[in-house]
Amino acid sequence: MNQPDKEFTREIIRKVRQIEIKSNRLVSEALAGSYHSAFKGQGIDFEEVREYQPGDEVRSIDWNVTAKMGIPFIKQYREERELTILLAIDISASLNFGSKQASKREKLAELGALLAFSANRNGDKVGLLLFSDQVEQYLPPAKGQKHVLRILREILFLPNQSEKTDLNEGVRFINKVLNRRAVVFLLSDFIFPEKWGDDRLQAESMQEIFLQELSATRRKHDLICAHVQDPHEQSIPDCGLVRLDDAESAQTPLLADFSDPTFRLKFERLEKERQAAFNQKLKKRGIESFQFLTDSDYSHQLKEFFSRRTKRRGF
Repeated sequence: MNQPDKEFTREIIRKVRQIEIKSNRLVSEALAGSYHSAFKGQGIDFEEVREYQPGDEVRSIDWNVTAKMGIPFIKQYREERELTILLAIDISASLNFGSKQASKREKLAELGALLAFSANRNGDKVGLLLFSDQVEQYLPPAKGQKHVLRILREILFLPNQSEKTDLNEGVRFINKVLNRRAVVFLLSDFIFPEKWGDDRLQAESMQEIFLQELSATRRKHDLICAHVQDPHEQSIPDCGLVRLDDAESAQTPLLADFSDPTFRLKFERLEKERQAAFNQKLKKRGIESFQFLTDSDYSHQLKEFFSRRTKRRGF
C-alpha cells in the first residue's frame, strides 16, 4: 500500500491551518452577527413563561398560568435557529486558473471555509458537494469543528476524477438528495463549455437547462450563487501573442494577439455583456447572487451581501 507523500501531507496541514485561522478571525471580526441576521430560523419554540411587564404584547398572555397565579404571565418563545447549509462547489479544471497569488479554486475554498465556520459558530449543520461534470464528493450535513476542517481539506485537495464542467449535474444532485429545506451556496465561475469562435449555441443551451434546474432548486431551498472570477478574465493585460488552451477539453489551442487594444476592448465588452445577461437571468428567477475577484476582499463582499439580504427581507 502506497504511503502518502509526507511533504504533501505537511502542505495540506499547513494550508488548512492557515485558512482556519484566517476564517475564524474573519468570523469574529467581520461577520459577527451578519450571518445570523441574514438567515431566518425554520420556526419558533416555546421557551418559558414570565411575569407580564408594561409594554408586553397582550396576545402573549398565558391565561391558564395567569388564573393560577392571580397576576398576568406571558409566554416567551425563541427562534429555532438550526439551519442546514450546503456548500455546492464547482471544482472543474477552469477553477485551477489564477493570474494572481491564488487560483479560483483556492479562493472558493477560503469562501467556503468562511461560510462553514460561520455556520459552525451558529450551531448549524454544514454539508459539502464537490462536482465537475459528475459528483466528485458528497459529505452529508453535520456539525462540529472536525467536520468543518474535513470540508476545507476536501475543497482544497480532493483530486478530480474529471476536468470537465456540467453545472447541471451538481444542481440535479442537490434536487435529489436534499429532502429538507436548506440554505444552498452554489460556488462556481459559471463558465459554460463552448467551442472556440463565435458559435455560442452549445453554451447558451447548457445555460438555459442549468437555469431551469436552478429554478427548481430555488423553489425547494434558499439558494445563493457566489461567482468567482480572475481579474484577467475581466480585463486582459497587454502581453503580446498568447496561446489560449481550454483546460477542460482537447480543442486546438487558439493564438490571440493581446497587444491589440481593439481586441482587448472587444473582449472586455463581450465579457461584461455576458456577465450582465447571466446576472439578469438569475435576478429574473429570484435567485440571489454576489460576485468577487480572486484579488479582492471576499469577506467584504460577503458581508455586504448579508447586509443587503437582511435589509431586503426585513429581518
